[in-house]
Amino acid sequence: MSNIAIKPPSQSGIVNWMKENLFSNKLNTVISIICIYLVVKFLAGVVDWGILNAVFAADASACKAASDGACWGIISEKYRFIIFGTYPADEQWRPLLAMVWFVGLIICSLLRSFWKLWLLPLWIASLIGLGILMWGGVLGLSYVENTQWGGLPLTLMLAVVGTVAAFPLGILLALGRRSELPLIRVWCVAFIELVRGVPLISVLFMASVMFPLFLPEGVTIDKLLRAQIGIILFTSAYLAEVFRGGLQAVPKGQYEAAAAMGLTYWQTMRVVVMPQALRIVIPPTVNSFISMFKDTSLVLIIGLFDLLATAKVAITDPVWRAFYIEVYIFVAAIYFVFCYSMASYANNLETELRKGEQH
Repeated sequence: MSNIAIKPPSQSGIVNWMKENLFSNKLNTVISIICIYLVVKFLAGVVDWGILNAVFAADASACKAASDGACWGIISEKYRFIIFGTYPADEQWRPLLAMVWFVGLIICSLLRSFWKLWLLPLWIASLIGLGILMWGGVLGLSYVENTQWGGLPLTLMLAVVGTVAAFPLGILLALGRRSELPLIRVWCVAFIELVRGVPLISVLFMASVMFPLFLPEGVTIDKLLRAQIGIILFTSAYLAEVFRGGLQAVPKGQYEAAAAMGLTYWQTMRVVVMPQALRIVIPPTVNSFISMFKDTSLVLIIGLFDLLATAKVAITDPVWRAFYIEVYIFVAAIYFVFCYSMASYANNLETELRKGEQH
């Protein structure tokens, strides 16, 4: 008689999943019931506070009268300032158009079908166009100082331009750190370790306060540009270590095979090594991007008002000061949408590339 056990057919459906994962024994059943009760209790409280008892009209008196509900009226009252900062009210269509164009450009850049050589000049032309749109002074647009920029457009610009510009610089630093030329290797190591050894606040402070002291008399560089350069240098140092990890993960046989085919150093890197290394480092690279997107809130220390800073300023209004929680929830939702979208894209891209490897 055969002792081979016959495995029952796999069961599917949410009921079977709950039996197997939540109520598989008495202890799991008790823990699951307690957790479900707490979750339901929490969600019921959130719905009562955030929807059923909430005030949606921009009326501070009504909000104070309804003390057991949220006051979303502060968002209706302050959303323009939170999103656009002190940009002139009658010109706010310009940062809005810039954001739409910026997000559309990012989405196109993330689609694999758009990964063509013409994407680079498109980015350069778009950045020039966005600069003209935000600054103005030409084509009948009124001039707006960048000291009036703020809110979400500033956050997007610092994060996206910072990470996109840091990407090729990080690759060069990673290659330089692995270079056989001592001078290049030492310089790259010194730069990476020096920048990674200080917090971003220090880099921004140096770029804003210390850097102008070394410029010739009469020469000034815009504060926003200095902050952007500081973010680029800081991000590139971290990305360099991420890329170095990817380069070291590529099997040595790949280098030897490329050498056997007579490829030069740059051909080996461009055709053989970098495609594999970049595929390996997708998760930590996206993690760095998400971290930088949130760290842009530190530019407040040098007098730039990003999305979080404008939200803080908005709740200094004595009439609406009591409803700061709603403002922070609103800002957190914006951050979450962007960060979760980037994380989801990275997961999908990683899954798609793995399918390509399996085939």
